[in-house]
Amino acid sequence: MSKAIVIAGTDTDVGKTLVSAGLMLCLPQAFYWKPVQAGTEPVTDTEAVQGLTGLPEERFLPEAYRLRMPASPHLAARMEDVTIAPSELALPQITAPLIVESAGGVMVPLTDNFLNIDLFARWGLPVILVARTSLGTINHSLLSIAALRARDIPIGGILFSGDAHEENEAIIPRLSGVWSLGRLPRLDSLDPARLHLAMQAHVDIGAIEALLA
Repeated sequence: MSKAIVIAGTDTDVGKTLVSAGLMLCLPQAFYWKPVQAGTEPVTDTEAVQGLTGLPEERFLPEAYRLRMPASPHLAARMEDVTIAPSELALPQITAPLIVESAGGVMVPLTDNFLNIDLFARWGLPVILVARTSLGTINHSLLSIAALRARDIPIGGILFSGDAHEENEAIIPRLSGVWSLGRLPRLDSLDPARLHLAMQAHVDIGAIEALLA
């Protein structure tokens, strides 16, 4: 089995897909896997990461579940008459490093009685928490961290995304004791070269590589 990390968000649209793409560019042997995709228009997250990186298709593993509706997976599955079976969400048996992007935040339900955090606990992998820098992030981040710790799920660090906010970027690691992996700034334009440079300049890639070592 590969050494893997989970990329989870504190909220919707916090930048975890962009962070996942950046990590794929910085970790040349890594594979990407989105176990549950809810929402396929205009593209899936897997397709988005492929487009942001330009990496070959073989570096991307197929989703276990691909749902059309952009909603919480439990609702999308119900509306599409699909049963999400947690037993089908076992980690892929590959030897390469694996970047696993979750379907939303820590407490998002995959079924009516099985949450993302239940899956994370089953896997036992380090979770990198991607957080926005703007108003509300302190509460969202600290609650997510507390939930992970309550289940003894290892936290690999918090990675901020967006415009600089010195106080929010400082107080969350200070109050939680979780290591800050840096901040991926907002980019005026996106292409593989710019994203790669931004990740190298602003994110602690060495600490993430250590999680995968």
